[in-house]
Amino acid sequence: MKILIILGILGLVALLLASFLAPSDKIPKIGETAPDFKLPDQQGKVYTLEDFRGQWLVLYFYPKDDTPGCTEQACKFRDDLHQLTVLGARVVGVSVDDRNSHAKFAKKYALPFPLLADEGGEVAARYGVLQNLGVVKMARRYTFLIDPQAKIRKVYDKVETSRHSKEIVEDLTRLLADMKA
Repeated sequence: MKILIILGILGLVALLLASFLAPSDKIPKIGETAPDFKLPDQQGKVYTLEDFRGQWLVLYFYPKDDTPGCTEQACKFRDDLHQLTVLGARVVGVSVDDRNSHAKFAKKYALPFPLLADEGGEVAARYGVLQNLGVVKMARRYTFLIDPQAKIRKVYDKVETSRHSKEIVEDLTRLLADMKA
C-alpha cells in the first residue's frame, strides 16, 4: 500500500514538473510583433517596447538574480556589449525579481544594461516564458531577438549561458548581412 501511495505521489510530481517545464504555446513566433511591456529597471526608469523602436533589441528572460547560470549569462552579455552595440542592438534582461534585487545584482557585476523587474510575471506570461507553480514564479531562460520594427526575428529556447551572447552576435551579424544582400 505504501508503495502505491509513493508511486502516486511521484507520478503527480512528474506531471507537475512536466507542465512546469513544458514550452508554452503562447511564445511569440518569428515574424510576429513582439508583445509590448512597461516595466521599471533597477534604477526605477520605466521602459516600454516602443523605447527600442528603430534598433535591435536582445530581450532576455532569466530565472533569478545572482544565481550561477544567470550570473554567467549576464556577465557574458556585459562582456560582449560593445560588439552588440556596434551591430545596433540593445540588451535588456527581465526576471520576476524586484528592483532592489536587480540593483544589487547589477552593481555586484557592473552590468551596464537595464534589468527589468517583472514582479507579477505579466510580461513573462505574455512572452510565454512564465513558470508558475502557484507560490513560486520565475521566468524560463529564453531570449528574443527583436528587430527595429518590433518583429521577433529569432527565439532562443535552448540557451547555453557560457556562449549565448556570442551566438547572438553571430546571428545578428548574419541577419544584417542577409538584409544588405
